[in-house]
Amino acid sequence: MKRTEKQVLVDELSTKIRGATALYYTDFTGLNVKGMTELRRRLRKAGVEYVVIKNTLAARAVAEGGLAGTRLRGPTGVVIGTDPVAAAKVLSDFAKEFEQRPAVKGGVLDGRAIDAGQVKRLASMPPREQMLRELGAGLQAPLAAFAGALNGLLYMFAGALTALQAQRDAPRQG
Repeated sequence: MKRTEKQVLVDELSTKIRGATALYYTDFTGLNVKGMTELRRRLRKAGVEYVVIKNTLAARAVAEGGLAGTRLRGPTGVVIGTDPVAAAKVLSDFAKEFEQRPAVKGGVLDGRAIDAGQVKRLASMPPREQMLRELGAGLQAPLAAFAGALNGLLYMFAGALTALQAQRDAPRQG
């Protein structure tokens, strides 16, 4: 490959990396063509891209993309995505089906290097939508309790006013 072709690859990859929040490095050794095709299909469905590129070119692209550099060894595939949990889930689920391949080497999340264990923890997190629903429910519960307490106070106040009105309207004895 000529130097200009390499630079074009590096430029394309660094552009993709700039728009990503998550970058995972995988070792795809042991995956056949059918397995790689299936992995790419699943990642694409989740809105994530999978790129296989020489380690030196990948390291240059990561550096040009403004993320922390990592020393890469062996065959490396780069997972590039904007949803770190979705990308980690796809990798984790795929690895369970295909004898722990591809193996996650590590990655970069929001500009900081992470290891394979942290990627596994990300994969075990609930989806973003579920976390937002739980947050909304958590915020709604105290507000509902407050509204119920206010409603109870208003009900008691209305009862007191009704009792006062009845007391004033009652004929006086004496």
